[in-house]
Amino acid sequence: MSTQGTQKITLAKGLNMGLRKAMEDDAKVLLMGEDVGKLGGVFRITDGLQKDFGEDRVIDSPLAESGIVGTAVGLAMRGYRPVVEIQFDGFVYPAYDQIVCQVAKIHYRSQGKVKMPMVIRIPFGGGIGAVEHHSESPEAQFAHTPGLKVVACSNPVDGYWMIQQAIACDDPVIFLEPKRQYHADKADLDDTATPEPLFRSRVVRAGTDVTVLAYGPMVRTAMKAAEAASGEGRSLEVIDLRTLSPLDMGPVLESVRRTGRAVVAHEAHVNLGLGAEVAARITEECFYSLEAPVLRVGAFDTPYPPSRIEEDYLPDLDRILDAVDRSLGF
Repeated sequence: MSTQGTQKITLAKGLNMGLRKAMEDDAKVLLMGEDVGKLGGVFRITDGLQKDFGEDRVIDSPLAESGIVGTAVGLAMRGYRPVVEIQFDGFVYPAYDQIVCQVAKIHYRSQGKVKMPMVIRIPFGGGIGAVEHHSESPEAQFAHTPGLKVVACSNPVDGYWMIQQAIACDDPVIFLEPKRQYHADKADLDDTATPEPLFRSRVVRAGTDVTVLAYGPMVRTAMKAAEAASGEGRSLEVIDLRTLSPLDMGPVLESVRRTGRAVVAHEAHVNLGLGAEVAARITEECFYSLEAPVLRVGAFDTPYPPSRIEEDYLPDLDRILDAVDRSLGF
């Protein structure tokens, strides 16, 4: 503890603390998932919660993602606030039918009479040397589905606040957690501070030459790219999108109108990724301010490769800086 109310935490710790706080504040909050109880989750995000809140509120489920989410649908309809964990991103597809056909539509289908206050936690992205189905980026598939909110935290402080805000939301939230950031960095959390609203993007580094947009695991990469660019006399403004559906374009448009250039970076492959929607909206709203086309940086259009070559697959600092060079070359 550095000062009262402030401590240095990892993203994993921030999420754990946020879940604990939400469970303390509302007895209707419960956790479900494979190995979330006794083991504390494969990434230890739920460590200690079953011991403190009991097996009725932290539930070790069978290995059945469709069953986990389907059970949570019934709980949410009866007034509970279930938080379900999909152990790895690539395991979400058995539950995809439940999510897009039931979770996303019940509020609309019931003309607003039935709420669906559910959070679906998904560790996403690569960079951990995992085997097949353990390093996916499925966010565009959920952001494309009306009725779902989709957010992506990128740092420990956001992890602590955003998970609580997502649980308090009466709409279903797909909560994306960059797995390679779980234990990577620490940040100072002041749990007495007033958090930013959940569905807001944020400028995390001010700049004047090019706007770089990222979310989740790519925010750290974008910040490193901005630092490297500063050594060459180039000033990159970095924005953490944070919310993918709904997109909060206010800070983005304000930034691009100043810089005249934009680069969107994400781990998902470029074709029909979130970058396409962001680029289209920037072009529609900032056409007369643009000095260059909006450029996209992402993974290649292939299935996620074996871990020994994932560093060649994932976008890195050099690929962002190459896009910056191309933008400035117009």
